[in-house]
Amino acid sequence: MRFQSFSIAMILSAGAFALFSFVKCEPKVAVKPNVVFFLVDDMGWTDLGCYGSSLYDTPNIDKFADDGVKFTNAYATCHVCSPTRASIMTGKYPATLDLTDWIPGRRDFDFQRLLNAEHEQGLPPEEETIAEALKEEGYGTAIFGKWHLGGPNPAMHRRFDPEKNETPWWVGMSDESGPLQQGFDVHIPRNWYACCPNGTFHSPFELDGVQDEEGAHLSDKLTDEALKYIDENKDNPFFLYLSHFAVHDPIEGRADLVEKYDEKLKNTPPQKNTPYILEGNPDDENNFTREELDGLIDDPEYAEHKVLPNNTVKIKQRQDNSQFAAMVEGIDESFGRVISKLEELGIDDNTIIIFFSDNGGMSAGNWGNPTRVVPDDKVDVAYATSNLPLRGAKGWLYEGGIREPLIIKWPGQSKKGTVCDVPVISTDFFPTILDMLDVPIPTENKLDGVSIADLVKGENTLDREAIYWHFPHYSNHGMQSPGGAIRSGDYKLLEYFENGTVQLFNLKEDIGEQYDLAASNPEKANELKAMLHQWREDIGANMMPPNPNYTPQ
Repeated sequence: MRFQSFSIAMILSAGAFALFSFVKCEPKVAVKPNVVFFLVDDMGWTDLGCYGSSLYDTPNIDKFADDGVKFTNAYATCHVCSPTRASIMTGKYPATLDLTDWIPGRRDFDFQRLLNAEHEQGLPPEEETIAEALKEEGYGTAIFGKWHLGGPNPAMHRRFDPEKNETPWWVGMSDESGPLQQGFDVHIPRNWYACCPNGTFHSPFELDGVQDEEGAHLSDKLTDEALKYIDENKDNPFFLYLSHFAVHDPIEGRADLVEKYDEKLKNTPPQKNTPYILEGNPDDENNFTREELDGLIDDPEYAEHKVLPNNTVKIKQRQDNSQFAAMVEGIDESFGRVISKLEELGIDDNTIIIFFSDNGGMSAGNWGNPTRVVPDDKVDVAYATSNLPLRGAKGWLYEGGIREPLIIKWPGQSKKGTVCDVPVISTDFFPTILDMLDVPIPTENKLDGVSIADLVKGENTLDREAIYWHFPHYSNHGMQSPGGAIRSGDYKLLEYFENGTVQLFNLKEDIGEQYDLAASNPEKANELKAMLHQWREDIGANMMPPNPNYTPQ
């Protein structure tokens, strides 16, 4: 009996071991990596602690920079929002898409020598988006926040005054330009395609799909919805595009954070640099030198906040706006909540995360209405931040308008705490994401961007001769001429369209673009100008016609 019991026990044990071995050795199906693209609106290059801000507290993003790859020469394809967003979605330059200005764009005025070039009022439906490409690979796709790439907007009709006999810009736009027709399964806020939130960041928002709650801030509520989506889709691969309206104006921070920064500024020694400097039009016949502009700043004629004599405007030089600081920290809290949710669900080690901004910080006021005057007690509504040490602001081709914070974490591939100085641009995201996911790019889809996946892995070179900008429009944020730009190596050339002026800078030696080398290094200037012209010809860039009603101001 003892032998029989022993034999039965041995057989049962062997069977159990065999069953355990079979289960253990069964091949595990790999789960495709998730992708989170966290996009901020109007965040400047130095608006984060990890990029140099001493006022704005951004501990979550700073920690992410320590864990991922921080790019120091990352660029938006445009100094305003819609063109950059189109380049992110498609991997193509705005000029290739003919979507070269924000939608709908600034109207023409008689003081312009040229007319604004016509441009697309929505992302062309025939263009493949990153959402469509990932959806074909079985990904769930969702956008929370700002789209601003076209689409009908019935929610805005109540803000239209029919007595003015004007046609709202969204009338006649096709549903094909909306995110649900461009590859996204989920869009919140639903039926809202505009540049800004519905008038305010404070509840009530009156945005379909966003819960109104007394005292709530829009950035927090959008994050709530994004976290719900992550919870509901944790078991399947997803592409989450959290595209905040912040830190775009209206400059309205959450009350508790505004109070925090009011106190912080009270206890901070006064900044020694001047609060504003003047910038003029480098293409103007009466263009002033920096010394001349600095001498005019205290002239009573230049005291107000408006378009000033000689088409000059003021550029903010200090980060001292409590409302804006609160918006920045609110974005940092949102980012931290997303990271915490991924960690809580145990999917952080299988999620690629990209942090980026669509254009530079608003250091220059919005003068889309050239008669606008901002009272001294309202300047924090008009000027958000300082982009120092960069020159210029949102709406400018100087570095302050186009250089952006970019941080990428690719679990298992990116090296912790890496800093990459290689120039990259927003057309690169489309091919990079597909490369990271081992998804081939269709041969018929000719992209302008290149994959930077190897840079994320630790390489320090990229096989590309140059990157380009084309803005055949007048900007809302300054009175400078329209123009284009090229960066090749350390050199950057800007070309203006009214009088053909060029400026050449060595960014490695002169990040603030203060020393124009066009006259002292004509060979390099001519080389880059020829490359810029050839690029425009190759892609069929739309140019600006003369203004038949031109009337000098």
